[in-house]
Amino acid sequence: MMKNKQGLNSVRWWFYGAIVTSGILLSCSKAKSQRETPAPEPLKPVAEYQNPVFTPILADPTVIKDPNSDYYYAYGTEDFWHTDNKNHLVAVVRSRDLINWTYVNDAFTSKPTWKSSGGIWAPDIAIVNGKYHLYYSYSTWGDANPGIGLAVSSYPAGPFIDAGKLFLSSEIGVPNSIDPFYYEESGKKYLFWGSYNTSATQGTYGVELTEDGRRVKDAAQKIKIAAGDFEAVNLFRKDGYYYFFGSKNNCCDGAASVYQVRVGRSRNLMGPYIDKAGKNLTERGAGTLVLQRNSQFSGPGHNARLITDKKKQDWMLYHAMDVERAMINTVNQRALLLDKVNWDADGWPVVNDGTPSAGKMKKPEL
Repeated sequence: MMKNKQGLNSVRWWFYGAIVTSGILLSCSKAKSQRETPAPEPLKPVAEYQNPVFTPILADPTVIKDPNSDYYYAYGTEDFWHTDNKNHLVAVVRSRDLINWTYVNDAFTSKPTWKSSGGIWAPDIAIVNGKYHLYYSYSTWGDANPGIGLAVSSYPAGPFIDAGKLFLSSEIGVPNSIDPFYYEESGKKYLFWGSYNTSATQGTYGVELTEDGRRVKDAAQKIKIAAGDFEAVNLFRKDGYYYFFGSKNNCCDGAASVYQVRVGRSRNLMGPYIDKAGKNLTERGAGTLVLQRNSQFSGPGHNARLITDKKKQDWMLYHAMDVERAMINTVNQRALLLDKVNWDADGWPVVNDGTPSAGKMKKPEL
């Protein structure tokens, strides 16, 4: 009798364990599914929008469309938000229409350890070999040796796991190595980067990456494509040209900021990039003006990858500051703005009258 009772109890425990295990597996599967395809948030039935499209801050934005949902995800430089009194280690926000954005979480739960100090600045998001790669700058103001790192996730909202350093400025031979931008073409992977410096070797450079996108293939093969008065490189392919969008001047002087976006183009990915006046971007002072400040918004710049909607209309997300609220507790309130990019008869990009839109604008048709 005892033996039979023990056998019955064993069966009961096995059955109970199977139910619990199934429940856990179902729960995990459901959680994974929800991460891959988040529940839709209701859209406001509007045909127009007005800048800014997200506040308080999403500086140096980068954006990507999640192929598993209707959402676009955007990421910004580490910043302190006065709205919740928190320092956000690369805030992640999402939207289905580019104008209604919701904060999701931070990409990092703690700072990477390959550098002793610094901020996580100017990230760039891309899908590389099926994973979300977040290339980022690690720097302080006036840093003598900033660098670029990589964090990886299976999902656009994270969590992102740091994969370490790609290089420090001293290792790659380019002073002030920040502002990464990833580009992939014909099976080859490239990283572009660079920021301000008066050194003759300073500028925006491009170099090929290894197949996994985690290392520089050969640093000696890097190519300079713009002078050291540019930063925030962003490339866009259209009608046989590669368009180099880059930012110049002071990003972070509050209402006095005169940051601006300038452009050049090339038939080849690695240049030479020439502006509308015929000047090579490797010369200081080059670049055709696309976007600059106006009476309402200061410091417009560091645009994300252009997005093309269903009507083949191109759109630019970038940061700027409302001059009436440009600084709060010494923090530049670089909010997220959106504007349409038109192209003139000669194929050069035009944004409004060359300044951020302040009134009601027609929304993208996504």
